Amino acid sequence: MKKAILAALMMGMPAFAVEPIYKTEGLGLSGYDPVAYFSDKAPVKGRAEFQAEWGGAKWLFKSAENRSTFLAAPAKYAPQYGGYCSFGVSRGHSAPGDPSAWKVVNGKLYVNNSKKVQELWEKELPDVIARGDQAWPGVLKSSN
Repeated sequence: MKKAILAALMMGMPAFAVEPIYKTEGLGLSGYDPVAYFSDKAPVKGRAEFQAEWGGAKWLFKSAENRSTFLAAPAKYAPQYGGYCSFGVSRGHSAPGDPSAWKVVNGKLYVNNSKKVQELWEKELPDVIARGDQAWPGVLKSSN
């Protein structure tokens, strides 16, 4: 029942064109440092003085070292599905990702729309990742 309600709420979000990277005010991961999820095992806000452009978005980092690490292998550190909600993508649609609802699985960063949605997503691991991987190209080509 909870799953159906959350899915219905997510489906009711306004339509928007799906860009490869979900951005908030032009920032990937809403300005959180993507490398910190791996090194600090926590979401850490980046700083404007340590920024880089990649994938059509600006990315902020807590340090010059993290920025260099990201630029050496951006696909390794950037969130899967461009930072859109992993649960939503697994269901064939896009929804905003929340950098505080995250998990690293098999060396890849995934974000979800909220911590409640993340709980649902985690209950379906690893199948939900396989479904998301399969659905992502179609979600990217469409809009809600």
